[in-house]
Amino acid sequence: MTDRDTFLKEFRGETLGTVSAQSSADELFQNQTIRPVLKLQNDIFIAAFANYVNKNKPDFYSYTVEKKLQTIENSIQKDIKFRNSLKGMVMALFTVEEYNTYIQNSSSLNKRMMNLLIERLKSQVQLFEEVKF
Repeated sequence: MTDRDTFLKEFRGETLGTVSAQSSADELFQNQTIRPVLKLQNDIFIAAFANYVNKNKPDFYSYTVEKKLQTIENSIQKDIKFRNSLKGMVMALFTVEEYNTYIQNSSSLNKRMMNLLIERLKSQVQLFEEVKF
């Protein structure tokens, strides 16, 4: 393993979620790679989304909680440029081996990655009451 790969795996930390003999390859990748990266990058995702709404949704802070949750979901699902930026923040912390695994089934893994990220941001919606960049 290269120094970069070793560093990344140690820096990200342990597997998150359940991994068993019955886990699919996508589920293993999700729990061993995607979840630790999302956890590590949480603060940058919060900052990136706050910046996004400040530039694109100036009324966001006056929305009801339900509308904020819907805006989080729609922004990530429908704004391809923003979505690709978020994917890049995750993929930048893949090892070369993980990247090679990712490109074998990127469509399914992207879906998992974005769904996890949407849920992560939604669960922290209260932070968007105060965070203004």
